[in-house]
Amino acid sequence: MTRPRPHPQPSDQESFVYGPVPSRRLGFSLGIDLLPYKTCSMDCIYCQLGPSPKKRVGRKELVPVREVLAQIKRALAGGQKIDCLTFSGSGEPTLHAGLGRIIAGIKRITAIPVVVLTNSSLLSNPKVRRDLRAADIVVPSLDAVTPSVLAKVNRPHPSLNLVKIIDGLVRFRKEFKGQIWLEVMLVEGVNDGLPHLKKLKEAIALIKPDKVQLNTVVRPPAEKFARALSIEELENIKSFLGPTAEIIADFGTRDQVPSDRDTGEAILSTIKRRPMTAQDISLSLGKPLEEVCAHLVRLVRQRRLKGLSHKGLEYYEPL
Repeated sequence: MTRPRPHPQPSDQESFVYGPVPSRRLGFSLGIDLLPYKTCSMDCIYCQLGPSPKKRVGRKELVPVREVLAQIKRALAGGQKIDCLTFSGSGEPTLHAGLGRIIAGIKRITAIPVVVLTNSSLLSNPKVRRDLRAADIVVPSLDAVTPSVLAKVNRPHPSLNLVKIIDGLVRFRKEFKGQIWLEVMLVEGVNDGLPHLKKLKEAIALIKPDKVQLNTVVRPPAEKFARALSIEELENIKSFLGPTAEIIADFGTRDQVPSDRDTGEAILSTIKRRPMTAQDISLSLGKPLEEVCAHLVRLVRQRRLKGLSHKGLEYYEPL
């Protein structure tokens, strides 16, 4: 059953930068969101933002490049700890036709590593691969290596072709000098069977990523039937895939410089892109948990967000 999600309404001054959020693999990550809500080429069953109402593959300058760079510059001047700048958020970042210009602009103002999270769907496009070359780390996902599993777990735009997706990953590996961390999101009973894992291992050998990062359903998914694997199951798959495979670890506890932004607005800006627990928000903002919880209670009462229980944790998302 699809879990319905609200569509956050844009504010008068749209924010294209959020966080820095605590990332399990990247540290404190300043998120860069180049897209209107749920602009994606796929409709993955595990997506933390809920279902994609309409899939697209055409590239366009969906938000203004100059304003994105201005907001990044202001965030960098804010004094919070930022370990990387990560293109993620409301959909597939490579759908923005100005992605390469934004990465180049970032490189002119900071040496902080640039990371791009992508579902790999557009890597068959030479222009997309060229845009990504200036990044430091690209984290492409590959959850399926057969058409039937692709249809079950990623539900792609009808024009997308699995052979082209894998070929795009292989070509990108040959062209890209930075790190490639191939992410595999494993869903119980969907893409974790041995026949599929054997084909996945063959694909990984062709792509030659620096790392293979195994993930499973942690945050509330788009579909309730998308269930997580146990740590034991992940460990077995890690052993099967070989020495480059790793399981994405917990974030742990790290100190953050307190944000000088309005706490309520900072919470709303961030959870629009990803459901978060009160502890996640506290780590992100560098604010005491008690203060964050007080703001969450107020925002719930104002009907600006709601709580959602998942795997014993309370997450918050827009109402």
